[in-house]
Amino acid sequence: MNDDSGPSRALRIAAPALVAVALVAAWQAAVVAFDVPPYIVPSPLAVVATLVHDRALLVGSLGVTLGIALAALAIATLVGTLVALAFVQSRWIEMSFFPYAVLLQVTPIVAIAPLIIIWVKDTRTALVLCAVVVAIFPIISNTTLGLKSVDHGLLDLFRMCRASRWQTLARLRIPSALPYFFGGLRIASGLALIGAVVAEFVAGTGGQGAGLAYQILLAGIQLNIPRLFAALALIAAAGVALFTATVWLSRLALSRWHESESPARE
Repeated sequence: MNDDSGPSRALRIAAPALVAVALVAAWQAAVVAFDVPPYIVPSPLAVVATLVHDRALLVGSLGVTLGIALAALAIATLVGTLVALAFVQSRWIEMSFFPYAVLLQVTPIVAIAPLIIIWVKDTRTALVLCAVVVAIFPIISNTTLGLKSVDHGLLDLFRMCRASRWQTLARLRIPSALPYFFGGLRIASGLALIGAVVAEFVAGTGGQGAGLAYQILLAGIQLNIPRLFAALALIAAAGVALFTATVWLSRLALSRWHESESPARE
């Protein structure tokens, strides 16, 4: 029986929605019951009111942050995939350069961001590069793993048929790596947004082109905590939207032929 039936799909949406409603209701009840001041913890109603009242400012800042995150994700995807393709062509290349990819991953972005912002004159380009540094490693590691995780029987068959390295790459390794690639893309989408926000915090850029991180900093200084919560809610919603988009892309690309995205059957 197909597990992707209408009731099952509705349950997957309804269950987390009910949990969210319960949590928000408990938050509202606690704020009212204990008379918590809005400059400490605002009520959900106050946050929603701020979202409506400051929608032009917050949505504009969200557009700036999302633009940086999407540009970083695109660059990380392109460069990370090319690096992974280079790694799989030569074991020596992988052994020589993969440790530096790991080094980028384990080095805190807050330590690298000030240097990038100093070295790169254009602030927006510097912010994008900071987000790329955060987002690129999952693309490199997952795609490299996928390109290497091919069926050895099929690989021997390609060798017996005297397939060229390009034919083996295009017809065997890349299709086998797609599920791994999309897994890395899901992780990288969230990391790109995190990198963009952290870079904005470090840069402290304000003015008309300020992102949500600046709005959070400014709201904290002004003790405008409802706006701070509203900005955090928009960042969380943007992260969920990016993750959902990558899941949809994965299903679109893999659902017709790969078991990882095919409907479960019993």
